[in-house]
Amino acid sequence: MFQFHLDHTDTSSAARCGRWETPHGVVETPAFMPVGTRGSVKGVWPHQLAETGAQMILANTYHLTLRPGEKVVQELGGLHEFMGWKGPILTDSGGFQVFSLGALRQLDDDRVVFKSHIDGSILDLTPARAMQIQEDLGADCIMCLDECPPHDAPVSKLEEAVARTTRWAQICRETHKRADQALFGIVQGGIHPQLRERSAEGLLKLDFPGYAVGGLSVGESPDEMYQTLDFTTPMLPEEKPRYLMGVGRPIDVIEGVLRGIDLFDCVMPTRNARNATAFTSRGTVKMRNLKHQTDREPLDSECDCATCQQFSRGFLRHLFTVGEMLGPMLLSVHNLRFYQKVVTELRSAIKSNSAQEFRREHLARMGDGP
Repeated sequence: MFQFHLDHTDTSSAARCGRWETPHGVVETPAFMPVGTRGSVKGVWPHQLAETGAQMILANTYHLTLRPGEKVVQELGGLHEFMGWKGPILTDSGGFQVFSLGALRQLDDDRVVFKSHIDGSILDLTPARAMQIQEDLGADCIMCLDECPPHDAPVSKLEEAVARTTRWAQICRETHKRADQALFGIVQGGIHPQLRERSAEGLLKLDFPGYAVGGLSVGESPDEMYQTLDFTTPMLPEEKPRYLMGVGRPIDVIEGVLRGIDLFDCVMPTRNARNATAFTSRGTVKMRNLKHQTDREPLDSECDCATCQQFSRGFLRHLFTVGEMLGPMLLSVHNLRFYQKVVTELRSAIKSNSAQEFRREHLARMGDGP
């Protein structure tokens, strides 16, 4: 049910374009996945997501297990029917919450125990339980349970995380049963080449359908992230999809593609939109700035999204200043479209062996923004 076709690799970089066949459709790579943590990309209808060019979206195991519960989602037809999304879906295992909810969890070699941030109830998450939950949710692509340590953790803690992630990956591989789901292993190891190599070697033996690079965008600098990708991505099989988890800014996506990454996800397009910040072809725009008050121009004259085709900057600023919910909704549609245009144009640049030129032009145009 899953086949990855590598169509072309850029002659001046490791950037590549391909097609990943899944039970719910073909994903053209490189691809950016909008994040629907609780089963919904905030403020955006599924048909609007499709109109932005999104092919695949992401949901979160930890949050959906707490509410409404994986059995409820299963009873309501699985994630695709539950969310009203016809395309492919990926679910994270809850491993990122090991990092982000550090004060609300206890971790040992067998499991991570979370104290719910909602009501204090206990979620006992083992590798086998993570597989059972994700099988019930029914996403096309699911992730092994892993330990995601902070970037400044001592090397000894990073070594423990690599060893634990590898052991858990083996349990996940043995436990997972659904043939209509692709299970990805997650490479950890911080910014240390030897630890990344150790992690990759352990996971490659398990022959996963795809591999993710985890443990980045957790506090390290952009240069440290890029350097880590420089030595990590070549360790991963060329014939399988590669996924960089939780990244990031448009330039981070571009830099990741140039280093051979195929799949990305991040909350930034919609989170920034809710905070009145837009990504445009000329840089970021703060919609609450007074200078937009009487501006009749569209948010981005080079954008074909519904927001830019119908509304002025002045109207968008008004929505944010008076607290109308339509403001974040319209800006979310635009930001998501901006990200999809970046990866669509990247695919074209790769096919014409001009990915490096695309990067230079993007940096020259974006600047610091108005």
